[in-house]
Amino acid sequence: MTAAAEVPTTSTAPPEPTARGRRWPLVLGRLALAVASGLVLYASFAPRPLWWLAPLAFTGLGLVLYERRVWASAGYGTVFGLAFYLPHLMWIQNFLGEDFGSAPWLGLCAVLAVYVGAACALMPFAARLPGAPVWLALVFLLQETARSQWPANGFPWGRIGFSQPEGAYLSLASVGGAPLVGFAVVVTGFGLAWLIMRIRRDGLRPRRAWLLPACAAVVPLVAGLAVWPTIGTGAEAGTRTVAVVQGNAPDIGLRLLGRRDVIRANHLAESDDLAARIRAGEVPRPDLVVWPETATEFNGTDPTLDTMVDRFGVPALLGTAYRAPDGKTENSVFVWQPGAGAGEHYSKQELVPFAEYVPMRSIARWFTPFIDSTRDMRWGTAPGALDIAGTRVGPVICYEVAYDYVARDATNIGAQLLVVPTNNAWYGPGEMSYQQLAMSRLRAVEHGRAVVVAATSGVSAIVQPDGTVTQQTSLFTAASLVADVPLREQTTLSDRLGAWTEYTLVGAALLAVGAGVVLRLRTRRAGADDTQ
Repeated sequence: MTAAAEVPTTSTAPPEPTARGRRWPLVLGRLALAVASGLVLYASFAPRPLWWLAPLAFTGLGLVLYERRVWASAGYGTVFGLAFYLPHLMWIQNFLGEDFGSAPWLGLCAVLAVYVGAACALMPFAARLPGAPVWLALVFLLQETARSQWPANGFPWGRIGFSQPEGAYLSLASVGGAPLVGFAVVVTGFGLAWLIMRIRRDGLRPRRAWLLPACAAVVPLVAGLAVWPTIGTGAEAGTRTVAVVQGNAPDIGLRLLGRRDVIRANHLAESDDLAARIRAGEVPRPDLVVWPETATEFNGTDPTLDTMVDRFGVPALLGTAYRAPDGKTENSVFVWQPGAGAGEHYSKQELVPFAEYVPMRSIARWFTPFIDSTRDMRWGTAPGALDIAGTRVGPVICYEVAYDYVARDATNIGAQLLVVPTNNAWYGPGEMSYQQLAMSRLRAVEHGRAVVVAATSGVSAIVQPDGTVTQQTSLFTAASLVADVPLREQTTLSDRLGAWTEYTLVGAALLAVGAGVVLRLRTRRAGADDTQ
């Protein structure tokens, strides 16, 4: 009898996934969370009053970056940045329109996202230090400082502090300006992320390891609430009744180039209507009339504007494209006195790249569709504080409101009231005007001043020193505002500290990264010694 041949059996069990196969679902999950966190950050900005979403966005980013290495952190950070900037800066695409494509909008968003990715790439070093959420927040804000300086004099739009025109953190602007507000928001988010990871690791039973991340999550919020009672809003030098003229402009984007005559005519018409309402007693007689940015061209004399101001019988601040005697054009705000005409003026110190001047023209020609029709304006060189209507007024022209030093310098040389003339008619009915108004609200608290926003086509607004908006217009309408505003003289701690708040945050971030690098090198050296 012969033995039966053995029949080989084939296993039907699925093969064990490789390490690479197990990793991909985690990578995709982290990418999805990075995208979601960037979109949550976008949702926290104006016109939505969802300031509390901003720290939650950094909770999501913190979970994504937890214990990640340099290149992974850079990649996830870049994705987070893209998810935020693409919708946040959609107004740039609205400005360019379909005729010019999406390359400038996409290119700018990509550059800004790379800044975020670069900051995130440094975080694995800072994460080695005790109190990691604090150091990570400092490192994240490094990219805000960097991109606000370079290239082309920087682009500070979308700073985290600008997501807080209201809410618990806003009061911190009076202590350390936009940098401190942004720092508080990011610390809260990263602290909550680290607390979640500690609970996931240790279970729900409280442990000492929870203390630092819990403090990071809670202390900034409590600090913001504690500072609110110190925010001054009362009139220290009386009040002034201010009228804002919003003449409107057609919503035609780039086709507004060369149509300043239309904007001028609209503002003259709205001014005539306002003057008639004042004479009829429908609105109070103002002490000061304000026109928006570049609402008219001006070459030194203008009888029509003289007549308009004489009709009001009170001084005016008029935004002009001023052709100086030497032929150079400046973006200026002029003091106009009834019976005397134009007097002193302030010229814009922060010009908009590729709109008011073109840096690196030979390279810019590749992606700037209107370069040949853009003449470089001349930069202003002195801080603004104009004496008008018995008031020292600090003008901050449009794009300048995103830069910390402009309003701060005006306040420190005596401005009792801040005025923000702006021309946002180019950017369509999107979110740009509301984002800029949020910056003005933060500046009001930062400097303890009322802020008057005069926009060509909206949104014009009256902002109180605590950031509250008491009046505002709609987009693309002709309208006027008349309101009493308090004049204040006390400077805030933020004004007195000046740029040192930001310098301190930057220095601490660099020290944290340096210390993390040293720790990593020591760890590697110790590991090499152990293997010998």
